[in-house]
Amino acid sequence: ELLVQSLVQCISSVLAATCVRKRELLQELFSELCTCLAPPPSSGKPAPLSEELKLAVIQALHTLMHSAYGDVVLSLYQPSTLPLLGFAVSLLLGLAEKEKAKQIKISALECLQVLVLQCDCQEHRHLDEEEAQQCGDLFASFLPGISITLSRVITGDIKQGHKTTVSAIRLFYLIVGWVMSDAQLARIPKSKEKPPLEQSRVSELMVHRGPDWSKSTAQKLSLLLHKVVESSSVHPHWKVRLELVELVHHLLSNCSQSLVDSFSHLLKALVGLVNDENSEVQSRCNEVLRGIAEQRIVVQNRALADVLSENLHSLATALPRLMNSQDDTGKVSTLSLLLGYLKLLGPKINIVLNSVSHLQRLSKALVQVLELDVTDVKIVEERRWGPPGSWQQGVQRGRHQKKYFRFFTEEKVFQLLQQVCRVLGYYGNLYLLVDHFMGLYSESGLYRKQAAMVLNELVMGAAGLGVDVLQGREVPPSVDDLKGSVTSILDEYTDQANWYLITSIDTEEASPEHSVQRSGLTARPGGPCSTVLLPSPEPQVTTRSMNSNIWQICIQLEGVGCFAAVLGKEFRLLLLSALYPVLEKAGDRTLLISETALGTLADICEACSYDSVQCLINENSDYLVNGISLNLRQLAHQSHASQVLDTMLRHSDASLLPLVEDIIQDVLSALDQSYNNQASTFLRVLHSVMTALVQWFGACSAEEHQQRQTDKGQSRTQSQGQQEVTMTRQEVEQFFLDYVSQKQIAEGDVPDTGEEEADEVPPLAKAEPNNCDTDGEAPLPIHAQLARDVMERCIHLLSDGSLRVRLKVLDVLELCVTVLHPHGNHLLPMAHRVWPALVTRLISDDPLAVLRAFKVLCTLAQTCGDFLRQRFSKDVLPKLTSSLLSQAPASARAGPVYSHTLAFKLQLAVLQGLGSLCERLDMGESDLNKVADACLIYLSAKQPMKLQEAAQSVFLHLMQVDPDSTWLLLNEVCCPGPCQPPHASLRPVTLGGMGRP
Repeated sequence: ELLVQSLVQCISSVLAATCVRKRELLQELFSELCTCLAPPPSSGKPAPLSEELKLAVIQALHTLMHSAYGDVVLSLYQPSTLPLLGFAVSLLLGLAEKEKAKQIKISALECLQVLVLQCDCQEHRHLDEEEAQQCGDLFASFLPGISITLSRVITGDIKQGHKTTVSAIRLFYLIVGWVMSDAQLARIPKSKEKPPLEQSRVSELMVHRGPDWSKSTAQKLSLLLHKVVESSSVHPHWKVRLELVELVHHLLSNCSQSLVDSFSHLLKALVGLVNDENSEVQSRCNEVLRGIAEQRIVVQNRALADVLSENLHSLATALPRLMNSQDDTGKVSTLSLLLGYLKLLGPKINIVLNSVSHLQRLSKALVQVLELDVTDVKIVEERRWGPPGSWQQGVQRGRHQKKYFRFFTEEKVFQLLQQVCRVLGYYGNLYLLVDHFMGLYSESGLYRKQAAMVLNELVMGAAGLGVDVLQGREVPPSVDDLKGSVTSILDEYTDQANWYLITSIDTEEASPEHSVQRSGLTARPGGPCSTVLLPSPEPQVTTRSMNSNIWQICIQLEGVGCFAAVLGKEFRLLLLSALYPVLEKAGDRTLLISETALGTLADICEACSYDSVQCLINENSDYLVNGISLNLRQLAHQSHASQVLDTMLRHSDASLLPLVEDIIQDVLSALDQSYNNQASTFLRVLHSVMTALVQWFGACSAEEHQQRQTDKGQSRTQSQGQQEVTMTRQEVEQFFLDYVSQKQIAEGDVPDTGEEEADEVPPLAKAEPNNCDTDGEAPLPIHAQLARDVMERCIHLLSDGSLRVRLKVLDVLELCVTVLHPHGNHLLPMAHRVWPALVTRLISDDPLAVLRAFKVLCTLAQTCGDFLRQRFSKDVLPKLTSSLLSQAPASARAGPVYSHTLAFKLQLAVLQGLGSLCERLDMGESDLNKVADACLIYLSAKQPMKLQEAAQSVFLHLMQVDPDSTWLLLNEVCCPGPCQPPHASLRPVTLGGMGRP
């Protein structure tokens, strides 16, 4: 063997440096080299040679074929040499299939490629048309054996390596593309010519590539190609998938007529790799698809579009079943196939859409696959007025609301469905598609959300936004076409039956929604989910239906954002019909809806070139204010108008106040007339107004309050230091007059008119123009007048029978006090009037109301300290201290769950606010002792840690007011006698860093 191997290598070296110019020498060397690989006559198997010898012989054959000069090589491709050629082909195929060494398998396949005259090198002889035809007739005899063996190699064990598979795929499509070439088969006569007598035996081995043979062979190749495509399209190595794309390209380019039975398999392989994870495969696949679309291939007298439409129809029919049965990987492959068909059809897609059957199958498949899973939406969401910049986070979330679907979870599946819809919109007849899917939208609640999603994507695709196509369209839709479609969809979306859906159950505020439905605005009949709107007379609202409604509104809001992006500045003409409904939803109490609406507002700003949402609202405020004013007069739309006003106030600035002043007065008038049944709705509006006023004008109040507190602290320090202060006669007179005035107000002697107030202290008001508490004659600014008017209504509603109304009134009242803070002469009379009702809330109401009322009390104490001192001490303090003392044993015994109870929250709020109250009100010694006695027990280690910390804060404030009495009390309780230890339940606490435990 070593001698033979050395000899073969020697021959290879000689052949590589020389040329073979004699046919006889070529055939003799070829025969001898093949014999080296031949098995013994009796075994029927390859010879048991060493791998080194086999590799040397294969390389020698490869070199021999390249050394043949000119026409000499064609001497091997004659009918007379067919047995020798077949012998070599079978030997190499056996090595490629049976050998385990990767190098031998790859070398055998490469040698076979040279043997069938398809070498990759440039030096190989190029055949003319007649020579290629003769070789094609010759290779037809080998086609069955070669194709079957190669298909087994391609679908073999993955351990053989990707290079072997790539070489096998390349050889497969080269030999099949040559033998089954449309151009060659077209020149084959129908009947076989009778060979000469001396060639009769050889002619029996030759194949006549007539119609019958080509049809039969194509059917068998279809089975093999199906196996090859199925195996290679999911191969883990990208080079195998790339070679599969080349296989499809080669066969579709050369054999589109002869391999018509395999056309579907080849297209499926190609379009299935359009979205391959490897960029090279994806790029090459798109390039091949684009070339096929431009070639307008005809398959057996049928246009490519007809074949594609048939495949598309079959796939659309099976799509719901496949999406229900496949895993996400299979769904990606299936949708990639669908998308590839649509891209290949391109402008011819209207052939499919103009067929009623095709359009119905495709549309029903899309709406079934896009069915949402509506069980994950939270009905109750926390709603808070965040800081001025917090809405930006809501905008980002609103632009990317994650949807959950029933039939898939992978995000890539949804992206493919989006592309399918956009390609339809890009190439298809927009009016036809919009009309058809609007019909599905109106047909049944079962399809409404999916149809809306499809409509949004169709319009985006028609505008060419975010769509990936292989070829351009002939005539893009005009702006008027887009605007017409958008207008019709927008009108349907914002129709009351589709816009005002039940998204939460609120027994107190459901009446407006009920009235809308009872006025005849019901869902269109025909679907099982048509009851998502409140049908009369007895609504059946379920969690599922409310979740479904939430998603429908969100999808419609996303659609408005899409339409704005499509039309750009042209969308400004539609703002009159679109902006008001979107602002309604931006003020919705369901977080998912409000965030989506914020994202839509941001999209509108971007599309219409507004700098911000504030600019958008301010520049359209005239029509918005008019709409709010009209809707506030209709009972059914009052809650919606309040949401619009809330959104406007939230996202605008103080420049909006003059425009909405009349609306606020209308709200107050309406509240006066119908506070019995609409108080909750109007209070929500007033809360929005007062929150905006605090946001716009609260900074000034806070600064003034801080300055006042600083001045007060400085005066206390001066008095404690017993520093002598020289006071003028006017200042002394001013002090006593202020004292008399405050005392009269505290005792309830409040003047009824502004003239009487002015008569009491006219010179002082003029002498101190900078004192905001004594400017009785100075006109109140607009925001303060509104706060006073709102506070007037709160006084009357504080005793309402509904706990919810009382809670809202207390919230609004606290905001009113904050706004009126700088205007003491107006705040103190209002505080005098509100005090009796507020005390009732503090001492005999639901714990929730007590909690809110205590917050109002703390806010009042910041501005009305002297006014509240005596009243607080007499009316409230005894109740608070007795409540703290009675609750202390319960909290000391309670476990960790106690911190989640309302009683704990009330204790904590009182302890946290009581110390600052005492300090602000400058309470007397007896009152301070009551507070200290009530809070002392909360320093016990048995109490919850938060209550201990809150009790410490109380004593810190008490020491600021009367440090000596506080220390005396603590020392007496903790160390009762000189020989007694401290109380066992108390632990050492350092208060205020003053160094005394």
